[in-house]
Amino acid sequence: MNQGNPDHVTFTIDLTAEEARRRAEVVAALGPDWDPVAVLQAEEAAHALLYSGLDEEQLRIHAMLVAAGVLPGQEPGHAASH
Repeated sequence: MNQGNPDHVTFTIDLTAEEARRRAEVVAALGPDWDPVAVLQAEEAAHALLYSGLDEEQLRIHAMLVAAGVLPGQEPGHAASH
């Protein structure tokens, strides 16, 4: 903003088109075989395996870290099984 200074010019830049182009390039680079649902399901399976078999103390610490926002919890919206 020029805030009354005639030596400064106020301008805006709309990056919407550039962001759309960038996203299209990312999706194109991923290729036709990319399956986002399968990727999310694999990530969830890895997460479940990582936290399986915890003892009571480990579960308590995990719950404390989830409550503090340090670790993600099991919120709705996870990938559904096929």
